[in-house]
Amino acid sequence: MITLKTVSAIPSNSTVWDKGKGAVSGFGARRQKGDSVAYVVKYRTTEGRQRWATIGRHGSPWTPDLARAEALRLLAEVARGGDPARAKKEARTAATVSELCDIYLEACEAGRLLTRRQTTKKPSTLVGDKARIERHIRPLLGSLKIAAVTRADIERFRDGVSEGATNALVKTGKHGLARVTGGRGTATRAMGMLGAMFSFAVRRGLRVDNPVHGVDRHAYVPRQRRLSDAEYAALGEALRSMPKTTWPVAMAAARFLALTSWRRGEMLGLRWNEVDLTARTARLTDTKTGYSIRPLARVACDLLRQLSHGGELVFPAC
Repeated sequence: MITLKTVSAIPSNSTVWDKGKGAVSGFGARRQKGDSVAYVVKYRTTEGRQRWATIGRHGSPWTPDLARAEALRLLAEVARGGDPARAKKEARTAATVSELCDIYLEACEAGRLLTRRQTTKKPSTLVGDKARIERHIRPLLGSLKIAAVTRADIERFRDGVSEGATNALVKTGKHGLARVTGGRGTATRAMGMLGAMFSFAVRRGLRVDNPVHGVDRHAYVPRQRRLSDAEYAALGEALRSMPKTTWPVAMAAARFLALTSWRRGEMLGLRWNEVDLTARTARLTDTKTGYSIRPLARVACDLLRQLSHGGELVFPAC
């Protein structure tokens, strides 16, 4: 049998096998170059392929007796149809969460991943997705293997983002800086994206389940802040005091947002063929929530009538 004395006497580039009473067939110790000795086990898979699995280097914690016991465990796994060497290699080369982020974003940008409304993600949505990935997901989960992520990892991610673990100042350009902050709302939105990413991973066969499912999230609190009368008055005064050289369409756009409370992207994408000034409505074909009919106040219609109808967009950039 392999003993401490046997291990110390192994010459370079040699392997000794366990023999004698109580020996484990296929269990061995080998020395390549240098002084280190590794314990190994040789076996055949159910398909007849011969494999070598490395148990570990001699020394803490591996001794001949502990390595022999581990060899028995691995051989029992082989008898049940397993392949320890292959499993170890796959685990070592498995994709990480950071790589999943890249695959997911590439699929989104190529239009291969659809939303719940069966449409591709908008560019503005992808900007937000990339920000969550770079500022929260990669720093906290990026190095983990996709298949190894557990519910506990997701819970730690949620708590970390909520408690400010990813707070930072991030360069946004040659001279710009952005302050990254966490909080419960940020954690909830990041968790939603993580759930979508791991569902994508399941469909791709990168893991068998979604570790985000069943993890409690903080309740999403919609923004309820609105301008006060005094703030609207201050906005109106600021617009009236703008220099005469200010782009008129920009002034009109600011007034339109104040009158309608639309999203900025909805205003910027508004086209004349979507506007019916007689019926005082706008029929938006592509908003964040899909097709939408918006009533327009009389004062908003009066503002639109003052604009040029020469182009496709109501509020052109130039």
